[in-house]
Amino acid sequence: MFNRRNDVLLVDGYNMIGAWPELNRLKDHSLEDARDQLLDMLADFQGFSGMKVFVVFDAHQMPGAGATYRQHKLTVVYTREKETADECIERICSEWISRRRNVYVATSDMTEQHVIFGKGALRMSARELLIEIKENHKAIKHTIATPSVKKRHSIDARINDEVWQKLEKLRRGEQDKKQKDSKKT
Repeated sequence: MFNRRNDVLLVDGYNMIGAWPELNRLKDHSLEDARDQLLDMLADFQGFSGMKVFVVFDAHQMPGAGATYRQHKLTVVYTREKETADECIERICSEWISRRRNVYVATSDMTEQHVIFGKGALRMSARELLIEIKENHKAIKHTIATPSVKKRHSIDARINDEVWQKLEKLRRGEQDKKQKDSKKT
């Protein structure tokens, strides 16, 4: 479903935790562990899909200015005081839509799905995102298990060893003996 490197995925974090059976069970034991597990899953998804992923956690009943930080290359947002996750998602959605990108919002909150759809974002349920993550996980396993016959870059096969050595010296900032001799004279 996702294959564009410029796409953005906004995730209602607590909505996913409540909707995904594994995380919902984990939440009963430790909400922090459920959050960490969600972030791990979404980090793998971001790495494989190439999408920019924002995970929004509702902190509207907590005093403070909210926080945004990076974890596993994900952007994790705790909402500001008196701001709900839905309001924060709508704000971020508006910012990214104006940049001419596909913006997906993952939430099972039907009201929120209608609001973000009205803003021009694409909606998906928690169930749909979980299916997508599982499919990506299978693809990652397949990619790891399948040995690659081709070299990683097609240019590898076309450059001989002498050119590679010269390029490596350039990369390291070393000079050829001929270049050194010509600079001396």
